[in-house]
Formats: sequence, structure tokens, C-alpha cells
Amino acid sequence: MNSGSEIQNSKLKIQSSPIVEVRGLKKYFPVTSGVVAQRVVGWIKAVDDVSFTIHQGETLGLVGESGCGKTTTGRCLLQLDRPTAGNVFFEGQDLTRMSDEQLRPVRRRMQIVFQDPYSSLNPRMTIGQIVGEPINVHGLARNGNESRERVAELLKVVGLNPSMARRYPHELSGGQRQRVGVARALALEPKFIVCDEPISALDVSIQAQIINLLEELQERFHLTYLFIAHDLSVVRHISDRIAVMYLGKVVEIADRQELYDNPLHPYTKALLSAIPIPDPQVEAGRERIVLGGEVPSLLSPPSGCVFHPRCAIAIDECREAAPQLREVRPNHWAACIKA
Repeated sequence: MNSGSEIQNSKLKIQSSPIVEVRGLKKYFPVTSGVVAQRVVGWIKAVDDVSFTIHQGETLGLVGESGCGKTTTGRCLLQLDRPTAGNVFFEGQDLTRMSDEQLRPVRRRMQIVFQDPYSSLNPRMTIGQIVGEPINVHGLARNGNESRERVAELLKVVGLNPSMARRYPHELSGGQRQRVGVARALALEPKFIVCDEPISALDVSIQAQIINLLEELQERFHLTYLFIAHDLSVVRHISDRIAVMYLGKVVEIADRQELYDNPLHPYTKALLSAIPIPDPQVEAGRERIVLGGEVPSLLSPPSGCVFHPRCAIAIDECREAAPQLREVRPNHWAACIKA
């Protein structure tokens, strides 16, 4: 249970000015046919009209099933994938209207921690070279000694011995490699970090250590996070607010405690019912919501509400018109006509 101070801190963060604002974000990937003369035969709507804000100093959790568009959303925020439509504002600047050259100084303040701590690190580079590369690329060190001192400091910050700078990624454990990824993200002193499922590839015993590290760093360096994950229990622990995605759309956004206590969207209710409870008696007595059918294809999503083919309370109107994300309660948004 969250303490009163934690809830109050969350409210203060929400009242602060947004550092990231997303409006009508879309990312479509073309599907082509033909060998010589390729032609577009369809579009995969990975992200379809998504809007939300992230406030200074808060953590917005982004959850949903695999393939729902979470990672693509994070990459579009950083302009690693250029959006098909929509706007992404960072500190008041519209990143979607910037050229690669204009984005270069902005990228210093926006970083990412990738999901796989092994494939995201160059196996031919030492840890010192990996962490020091962004420092050298952006000219933040006057000489090699200053760069090495900065790398040693960053390794200490993430809980690694500076002597590991001489090692290669394959010589480290999964948890150590992810700490290296965090150190690299911190190298340019960013304000905003996208954490793309940073613990899903780690052993359960290591996951809590990385979560605690991210929380400590957020407090120390006043960071803002977009935390992408599919584990709702983890998201509840680290997030101030939570956005739920399904089939490229955000279907619900609320404060973490409000979302868990009073979920409004049927999909959110189904996700929460799947979280195991340590108490066997409570676990045995609670209602389980089992979703029927399969997740529709992003190539041909259903008309109306994208969740209606699997929704137990869907009505004819759900099949005809896509519900808009609306504020049903104060600071609690849902895209469901029956909410």
C-alpha cells in the first residue's frame, strides 16, 4: 500500500509542467508485395493516434501485451523511428519538425535503456569504450584522462567497480550489462529516459536491484522516465501514473493507485485479474477474467473499438465507432463508452 507522502509526491509531479507531450502520434509500417517492382499493399498500424503527457520528475508506466506498440511509441518519442503523423514536444520543442542535425543537441537530454542488455552493447568494445563513446562523440571531455575519470564515476554511480571498464560485455552478467546500459544513458546527463522493458531479460533475483537503482538515480539526478513493461506489478512499484495500450491505442491512463483500485476499461480489468496474489485464500476467492479469441492483426484492426472482439460487455455501438480517450474521473482517462 502506498503511503500518504508517496501519493502527495505523485500529485505534485502531475501538477508540474509537462516535459514530454504527445499529440495524435501515429506510426504505420508499409507492407509491400513483389520482388522487382515492390508496391504497398497495406499498412501495419503499430501506433494509432496516441496522446499523453509526462511531467517533470515523474515516471509514466506504459503497459500492454507484446506487439501492442509500446516499444514503437518509445522509439517515436526519441525520434529513433520517425512518426507517420502527430507531434512529440520535448521541453516545448516539436521534435517531429526537426531535422537530424537540429535533433543532435536535443538528443543529449533524451536517452534510452534497451530491453536486451547484451545485444545493445557492442561486443568488440570494452565497457569503458561503450560508456565513454557518447562523452567523446559530444565532446564533453577535454582529453582521454578526463573521459576515463567520467566513465569511472558513472560506473560507481550504477554500482559497478571502475575496474570493469577494461572488460568486455561477454565477461559480465546480465544484471551487470544492464547497469552498463544505464551508465551509458546517464553519460550525457539527460533529463528524460525511455526505459524499454529494462528488466524483462533479467533473472527475477536481479530485477528488483535494477528497479531500485532506477529509482535511486531518478531521485539523485531529477530524471523523468517512460517505463515500458508488461509486468503490471513492477509498473505499479515504480510508476506515478500508468498508461495501458492495446493494439496501437492507449485505452486508459490514471494514477497508479487509482488504476489498480478502480480500473475502468475491460482490458485493464483483465490484465489486473491476471496478477498473482501471494495470499492463497484471496487468490482462490477472486474473480478471474479470461479473454477469449486472439489478438487481432495490426494489419487489419477491427472497426470501432479495437478491443470489442474480445470484450464481454461490448454492444453494437462498440463495433461501429472508436471511443475517444476521455476524462471519466479527475485525472483518470478511459477509451470505453461504458466507462
